[in-house]
Amino acid sequence: MDLDYALREEEPLAPTDTDGPEVKEMYEWWEKSNHLSLMLMKSRVSKSIRGAIGEVTRAKDFLKAIKEQFAKSNKALASTLMKRLTSKTFDSSKGVRAHITEMRDLTAQLKTLKIDIFEPFLVHFILNSLPTEYGPFKISYNTHKEEWSIIELLTMCVQEEERMKHDKPEVAHLATRPKGKGKKDHGKRQYKVPPKTDGSKVKCFFCRNDGHVKKDCPKYKKWLEKRGLSQPKESDGK
Repeated sequence: MDLDYALREEEPLAPTDTDGPEVKEMYEWWEKSNHLSLMLMKSRVSKSIRGAIGEVTRAKDFLKAIKEQFAKSNKALASTLMKRLTSKTFDSSKGVRAHITEMRDLTAQLKTLKIDIFEPFLVHFILNSLPTEYGPFKISYNTHKEEWSIIELLTMCVQEEERMKHDKPEVAHLATRPKGKGKKDHGKRQYKVPPKTDGSKVKCFFCRNDGHVKKDCPKYKKWLEKRGLSQPKESDGK
């Protein structure tokens, strides 16, 4: 006997005294399947859910009631996931890989709830969630003819993040004048600017070689061309 017979077949009419033995046997078969299926499902469902369903004598009705309970829960879960996705902000401490992965996982969970978010939309949504430091990168994508997949976007963003880490401009450091017997500066801070160097001592922040800056670096230009990106504007000395 198939255990799920009562779930697949409707309950037959109760046999009468005039019915043959095959009718009685079929009814007893359905009753046994229904009884075993109902006991098995109730043993696997928590008391809180069973209490919300109430008394049910047919396995098919019990299964239908469970689906209705979870349908209500799914709506609340979908609302929560959508709120998390639309309010997602970039956390620099985690990095761009974790940021994109989390947003992709949220869309995957929504898909299980029958809420599909198409990949091109998600790509633009992720780009819009990135901070202003990725402005030139986003402009390059918008002017690019081909669309990227999520995997391609993830790869490009990680490379861009690494490039920005290695390409940070030298900044002036704040320094306070040490206390002494001379004229007091009343706590005023001064900017300590590094001295200018001649062209032969200039160092590229991309290839780490001397004699040129990053914007004139042949390796950097090839790196941009390979990825279909335009060269962002940079200040002198970078």
